[in-house]
Amino acid sequence: MVRLTERCRPLRSARRCSDNPPPTLPRCLTVSDHPLPPTEGDAPAAAPTDEAAAVPAASTPSTPGTSPAATAAQLAPLFPAAFGAGVFLPLKLGIQADIQQRAPGVFTKKSLSAFLHRHTTSTAYLKALVGAAHRVDLDGQPAGDVADLHRAAATGELERRRALHDARRAAERQAQRAAHDEARQAHSAAEAAQRERAALLRAYETSTLTRANFCALKGLTETDLDAGLAQARAERDRRAAQPQPQRPPQQRPQANAAARGDRDPRGARPPGARRGPPGSRRPGR
Repeated sequence: MVRLTERCRPLRSARRCSDNPPPTLPRCLTVSDHPLPPTEGDAPAAAPTDEAAAVPAASTPSTPGTSPAATAAQLAPLFPAAFGAGVFLPLKLGIQADIQQRAPGVFTKKSLSAFLHRHTTSTAYLKALVGAAHRVDLDGQPAGDVADLHRAAATGELERRRALHDARRAAERQAQRAAHDEARQAHSAAEAAQRERAALLRAYETSTLTRANFCALKGLTETDLDAGLAQARAERDRRAAQPQPQRPPQQRPQANAAARGDRDPRGARPPGARRGPPGSRRPGR
């Protein structure tokens, strides 16, 4: 029995080691002044104290799988001064705890952490953080100054994003120019090859040389010559089948003003016009 017990001890120790969870990696820091805290489960936060102003209990509690967009839609009507549509203001540090106190049982820590991470790392929020001097609470009231460290971090992140955007746009423009140049070169090469085939066909049809001598003159085999002539004939037929644009007929200029009908050829004056006295003529006529 003693020997059997000693043999089982290594198995028990190995089982105990397997029950221990593996060490967790350190959480990455972000530019946001509201980094994601460690998740403590999806259970709602505890009820607020008597001093905290609670939101009516009719609010629908968020589920564990609530997305940041759904959390934003729930926060907007509850705290419009801080999370209204199009509102981006530097938020008070620790505002997640204020939300849980003002809206008990409505949001989970996980859903709030995910929403605040996305909200405070957005470009609009970073721009507001750079330009504002104060932070605000849930009611939009001042709640402390923006630290220079946070403002500098937001500025650096905005510059990094702008550089990435400019580099991406430059790469897209360069790719478009390269594709355009490649297509133009391919089109020019195709036109040059078509002209060469047309010239080959004209030379073959007007030549008095034998087939073998013509191939020797052009440096072609009979197989290449037949392929080039067949393609040249097909291209010529396609050009002949295309409808030619019709030009409008050109009108001949009228011989004189009388043909236009704007004046009597005999020089008659319009009705009611005054005539000079009989026998009066202009000097020199």
